[in-house]
Amino acid sequence: MKDFGYLAAADVATAVREIRPGAKFLGGGTNLVDLMREGVESPDTVIDISRLPLTGIDTGPDGTVRIGALVRNSDLAAHPMIRARFPMLAQAVLMGASGQLRNMATVGGNLLQRTRCPYFYDGTLPCNKREPGSGCAAIGGFNRMHAILGTSESCIATHPSDMCVALAALDATVEVESVRGTRRIPLLDFHRLPGDTPHVETALEPDELITAVELPANPVAALSRYRKVRDRASYAFALVSVAAALRVEDGRVAAVRLALGGVAAKPWRAVEAERVLTGAPATDAEFDRAAGAELAQAVPQSANGFKIELAKRTITATLRRLAEGTPA
Repeated sequence: MKDFGYLAAADVATAVREIRPGAKFLGGGTNLVDLMREGVESPDTVIDISRLPLTGIDTGPDGTVRIGALVRNSDLAAHPMIRARFPMLAQAVLMGASGQLRNMATVGGNLLQRTRCPYFYDGTLPCNKREPGSGCAAIGGFNRMHAILGTSESCIATHPSDMCVALAALDATVEVESVRGTRRIPLLDFHRLPGDTPHVETALEPDELITAVELPANPVAALSRYRKVRDRASYAFALVSVAAALRVEDGRVAAVRLALGGVAAKPWRAVEAERVLTGAPATDAEFDRAAGAELAQAVPQSANGFKIELAKRTITATLRRLAEGTPA
């Protein structure tokens, strides 16, 4: 690890004033420190924002929930209001990483997680995320864990976050701050698909700091579930995950929210599946049909074609449980 400068920011204004090319913000550090140890990230300066007053979870008059960027993942998952109004979010956080990491990791840092693709971490192999223009070793390599949606010829890495999949289904908005003022970015626009520039992963400008995440009031979210399929029951990234919320009236789907993880280059909102389901009978046949419509655009690699069927079955199973009124 190369030498770097350290600054502890006393307030948001100081933090955004000091950020510059070559500097990185440090919240919980659960991803950044690993990347620095591996030589993937090598900032000249680390700006410690862990003491900033961004740790609240508050509800506005219109029911919108504002989650501070430095709320710890463990605190988010344990919050009674989050568990009651957005159970899929609490479940997603609890299924991510270990208890020790959740105690350190922050909401803002979770949004900025970088891929866990092994080629990204291996400096001896080409990776367009790590070194633009060098190539993608995962294409034609070992790609069992890689993406089947939203990929490009430059990158097939998956986005690693569980929390962000739930936020995608919940129509979250990311609040950011810079010396120019406050900006709000819809979560669905925050993460970028790789295209020809997979190293540009978010819509965040280099001088912006994430200050909060906002969740709109949405009654359908109260009956929701996060389901994660992985190789082992703890401390493993998703092969496929599904964040789903469902409201059924008179046997038909009145409202649905659906997002996928483990299969895409970003948290994947299943827009086509939602379109097919809205107004349709709440039956396994319709759930299967919607899942198939969403996965029709999948582009499998040499070792991950199984994810298509696995994703379809996970979508159907999750929606079935919700239709039965059993989210847990």
